[in-house]
Amino acid sequence: MRRAFGPLLALALSAVSAVAACAPGGDREVLTVFAASSLTEVLGEVDDSFTAEHPDVDVRVNLAGSSRLAHQLTEGARADVFVSADPVTMRTVAEQGMLADDPEVLATNTLTIATAPGNPHRIAGLDDLADPELHAVTCAVQVPCGRATRRLVRAHDMRLRPASEELSVKAVLQKVLTGDADAGIVYRSDARAAADSVESIDIAGAESVVNEYRIAVLADAAQPRLAREFVRFLRAEPGRRALTAAGFGVDDGRNG
Repeated sequence: MRRAFGPLLALALSAVSAVAACAPGGDREVLTVFAASSLTEVLGEVDDSFTAEHPDVDVRVNLAGSSRLAHQLTEGARADVFVSADPVTMRTVAEQGMLADDPEVLATNTLTIATAPGNPHRIAGLDDLADPELHAVTCAVQVPCGRATRRLVRAHDMRLRPASEELSVKAVLQKVLTGDADAGIVYRSDARAAADSVESIDIAGAESVVNEYRIAVLADAAQPRLAREFVRFLRAEPGRRALTAAGFGVDDGRNG
């Protein structure tokens, strides 16, 4: 799976996709997927399963914060499938008339606190992150994990002044992993992906602030048939299994 980041790379990626998709002869078909960075591990696994069943397809994934991806798309980047980490970001693209189909719910995710192994600062919950001596980081409010964080903070009736606000949940996690932050608010799936490199601290009431991941085929998809096959594949058993293993919530009745 090839991953690209940033507007220029995304535009270059879409251009390559268009050429490859239309090239005569035995060239592999290219399917371009723009997806929230929190799906990195899931899409790596699903890509392998999908291409095993479609050996003539090259899945290329652009992973970044959902808001950045939406901005790339509205600025002219081309893709076949878009997966956002919340309905708000998907609506931004939908309002531009850029979706071929109504978006579908793919999965859900909730927030947790990630800290260094052993929890050296003895963080017990969200309220502890208000300590001015603690170097805590969150997602910026313009991205889905940041919007969810703000809702959770308000539910706790507290004020939080993070040391920095990042444009993706992976950036928050990276600061914790490198020791540049004492703690960060991330998705459960990201904490699980980090395994023993972080300790996850439950947040009271986190289950009341749930992010719904939405997936849709784009109206200008170069590969609309393949795009719909990929969406079906991701929402069927191979995708559901990968999502569940990664810590995402999956509605058992949604595909039945």
